[in-house]
Amino acid sequence: MEKFTNIIPIMNNPIINLEGVDLHQMSQQVFSNITLKIDSGEFIYLIGETGSGKSSLLKALYAELKVSAGNITLAGIDLNKIKVKEIPNLRRKLGIVFQDFQLLSDRTVFENLSFVLKATGWTDKTKISDRINEVLESVHLSGVKDKMPYALSGGEQQRAAIARALLNHPEVILADEPTGNLDPAKSGKIIELLQEINTTGTTVVIATHDYAIIKKYTARTLQCADKKISEIVMNHE
Repeated sequence: MEKFTNIIPIMNNPIINLEGVDLHQMSQQVFSNITLKIDSGEFIYLIGETGSGKSSLLKALYAELKVSAGNITLAGIDLNKIKVKEIPNLRRKLGIVFQDFQLLSDRTVFENLSFVLKATGWTDKTKISDRINEVLESVHLSGVKDKMPYALSGGEQQRAAIARALLNHPEVILADEPTGNLDPAKSGKIIELLQEINTTGTTVVIATHDYAIIKKYTARTLQCADKKISEIVMNHE
């Protein structure tokens, strides 16, 4: 059985803080008056049915969606007041991982990662190469940097996408259905990798509907439903 509570604990050091937030996607209201605090270094699951607002909440956190009411901050940045020119600075504090990998299909893994570093201000070729080697090693992909994305398995492509998300030493990783295109064995490996990254102090927020994963790799779980967010306790598998 799942145990539902409506009280979300208040943390002393929230890296993500929402107070009285209303959020709309197009003309549809997705959240009404939600309050949420996520502490630095937490590992969080965000669950809910399709259309419940998981992806919209992540979009609000990386400043693709503006809140309609309330206050939202991430890593000390007030997202209500953020200017368009400041969004790249926000996203350097974030690593974003998508369900469909979003690797550039006409470039090698190395070139995919190099593209991101150059786009975020890196210019020294040696430092770029060293950082790419470092993140690929951290996701257990050292041997694939010269391969094209289509030559990788789905699990390898997602690990390459996670490597890309790690390039700029993010404080927070936002992962939107990162196991959605993977079989159960590969899904487990991706969650284990994200847990490994979390042990270094990086906050990880995973939007998912994969209940088998949540039960096997338990962590604080927040449910989106009826325009609200509630904390639930999942029984271990």
